[in-house]
Amino acid sequence: MFGRPSRTGRALQYLALAGYLIFLGFPLVWLLSTAFKPPRELVQLHPSLIPSNPTVQNFVQAFTEQDLGRAALNSLQVSLASAVLTVLVAMPASYALARFRSKLGTAALGWVLLSQLFPFVLLIIPIFLILRQVGLANTHAGLVLIYVVWALPFALWMLQGFVRNIPRELEEAASVDGASRLQVLRRVVFPLLAPGLVATALFSFISAWNEFFFALVLVKTPELATLPVALARFVGIEGTARLGPLAAGSLLATLPSLIFFAFMQRRLSSGSLAGAVKG
Repeated sequence: MFGRPSRTGRALQYLALAGYLIFLGFPLVWLLSTAFKPPRELVQLHPSLIPSNPTVQNFVQAFTEQDLGRAALNSLQVSLASAVLTVLVAMPASYALARFRSKLGTAALGWVLLSQLFPFVLLIIPIFLILRQVGLANTHAGLVLIYVVWALPFALWMLQGFVRNIPRELEEAASVDGASRLQVLRRVVFPLLAPGLVATALFSFISAWNEFFFALVLVKTPELATLPVALARFVGIEGTARLGPLAAGSLLATLPSLIFFAFMQRRLSSGSLAGAVKG
């Protein structure tokens, strides 16, 4: 059928991969460089990648002028709660959509995906009014609720694909052995869904961690502000940004996402069906 790629083809593949990695990594490298540059180097006409006189003053200013520690803790609490609740809700719902297929389920999934097309600006006023009526405006609980609802459509669409890849024979075999429906779900389906659950948790966490618009509009108390809102305060009214402290704060803001991903990425390769069906 298809032979092994030639050396030229393999070299082109590695070259394309290297170019893609540079494309993804260069903004982070430039952010790292900017975070350690003194003010004079930030306004140079021909900026250099490596700072001539590196300094940590930008990090000091970022933490002293804005309470980034509290904002980071707020973002961490909101993001973790959103990820956990999204997984708990999407897990049984995606199983129902994948296993009990019907016209109603297909229509529901279509509507769920269609809801993602509505712009934020169109929804923010009714969302704010509803949260104010139920006493959740200007609270982290209301913010978590919005993030869960907003992440659920993609989580359902993604997880139901993972469920369909699990052979029905495994569930039938467990049922024949006397396992109840709940035991089948707990001992067979959910362990095999581990990669999908991890991917859903990562998506929900990063979406909530980086979200700015809802956090800006729905939370007004400065002590409850999340990290993206706190970082936005380094930009003046006329759009003039204080690049040094902003880069330092943005660099620190990327670390929790990278740590969370590094901690969870090993689970992405677990839950394999290899060995699940004995020959």
